[in-house]
Amino acid sequence: MSLLDNGDILASIGEFLAEDIGRGDITTQACVSDDVSAMGKFLAKENLIVCGIAVAEAVFIHLDEESPEIEAFANEGDEVTAGTVFATLKGYADVLLTGERVALNLMQKLSGIATLTRRYVQAVEGTSAQIIDTRKTTPGLRMLEKYAVTVGGGKNHRFGLDDGVLIKDNHIALSGGITEAVVRAKQKVGHLHKIEVEISNWAQLREALEAGADIVLLDNQTPEEAAKLVQMARQINPAVLLEASGGMDLDKVRSFAEAGVDLISVGRLTHSARAVDISFKIQTI
Repeated sequence: MSLLDNGDILASIGEFLAEDIGRGDITTQACVSDDVSAMGKFLAKENLIVCGIAVAEAVFIHLDEESPEIEAFANEGDEVTAGTVFATLKGYADVLLTGERVALNLMQKLSGIATLTRRYVQAVEGTSAQIIDTRKTTPGLRMLEKYAVTVGGGKNHRFGLDDGVLIKDNHIALSGGITEAVVRAKQKVGHLHKIEVEISNWAQLREALEAGADIVLLDNQTPEEAAKLVQMARQINPAVLLEASGGMDLDKVRSFAEAGVDLISVGRLTHSARAVDISFKIQTI
């Protein structure tokens, strides 16, 4: 099931449109008759991974439930080259003009995330490591941004604070140590919840594993340090999942994958992905 199957996600598009339209699209209302039919073409102006066609379509359907008809020439996750028309949309010209900016903003952002994610996934091909996202998302757009990560070939980390136990350095400091934090977590959460602990050295790694952590987050390590910690962790608990995070640049992410970690979390997939260049050219039909 796609993350877009959640009706609440696409329902938020009404809020996005209300922010942009305000009391009305006065330029379009002044210049364009409301009975003119038109077609818009989504044109890739650079090489990119397509993401957000259904989201863009939902923008126009929100404005007019009857007329918009989209035809896609690429699937979500397909790579297209600069100059490719990958989708067209037919409808009333005023609807296409009014929804253009919101649709493009969303599609460009989501395609940018998918494109960057694909580069990270390709960088670790041939290893057992998976590229995952984080909670470093745009408020209000988390589900859409995490959807774009999956379109790019990545996996999702937790969606919110209610989605899993991740004991980080501040939790450890405020609860009196790793062991105390893990013990408290095991007492409070259900048996189906995994417990992940962030560590920064060998002593913390041993303590986390001996306390019963299911997943260990190796934070801000070098690839060489990560490789040593992976080896030590496997000796204590071969089944433990190991995640690496912290400034994961494309030029070094493979080194962490080859160090033997299972997961590599990359915050920049969502908080720093550049919006790709897509245009929407409209003509009457």
